[in-house]
Amino acid sequence: MGPLLALASAVCYGIVDFAGGLLSRRAHFAAVTFLGQVGGLLLATAAALLLPADSVRPADLLWGALSGVGSGAAMHFLNRGLSHGAMSVVVPVSAVTGVGLSVVCGVLLGDRPTAVAWLGIALTVPALWMVCGGGTDGGGGVPDGLLASAGVALQYIALAQAGAAGGLWPVAAGRVAAVLVLLPSAARHPRRLHLPPVRAVQAVLVGAGAALALILYLLAAQRQLLAVAVVLASLYPALPVILGLALLHERLSAKQVVGLVGAGMATVLLSLG
Repeated sequence: MGPLLALASAVCYGIVDFAGGLLSRRAHFAAVTFLGQVGGLLLATAAALLLPADSVRPADLLWGALSGVGSGAAMHFLNRGLSHGAMSVVVPVSAVTGVGLSVVCGVLLGDRPTAVAWLGIALTVPALWMVCGGGTDGGGGVPDGLLASAGVALQYIALAQAGAAGGLWPVAAGRVAAVLVLLPSAARHPRRLHLPPVRAVQAVLVGAGAALALILYLLAAQRQLLAVAVVLASLYPALPVILGLALLHERLSAKQVVGLVGAGMATVLLSLG
């Protein structure tokens, strides 16, 4: 069940990245990011209320809040990079570096992946890079990708430390923290938040989708090794490529085809491991 939940998280994140990337080119990225976290807060709070927790400890909320700081930072820098059109740079850098940081931290925290799982982890990094075109876009975006990757790693590692008894409240606490982290920037530039109603609703829905992805990831991390849950959830860059092919009539390069095959093989190995 753990691998399926992690893969479901990846699907949600893939859809969110695709939609958020398109939206960040039509509206200011800061507004998309902030309103998205508000949407995430609404969904996470509703989900936490619907699924009662056995015992919510302050430590669980603190881990969730720390995860939310990472989420807010990751989405800010990711959307900023995507708004400049450097998707083939920002996405692979953030995904691959985020996976690497998360796996290393997971091992330091006590994870002991099997040999099969290690093979899947090793295959994931080059597969993700090739899926996203290998970062060959000359439009920059590496600094944004690196900053986003640090936020991604913090988001995943901190949330996995929350106890199962806390239910979904750590995710809700994380959305509160993310909103607070982004609030000063939003307050300094309030005019950026004045989006057409349709765009504002779209941003809220994108954030709600990201919160759903985190909920699925939290449930996955409670059922398997952190390193495996992170890597499976981090396969999300493959979906924007597939959606671009299906909806935007983009063409796959040979490198991307190899990357997608590699990502599929990595998924099988991680599920078996």
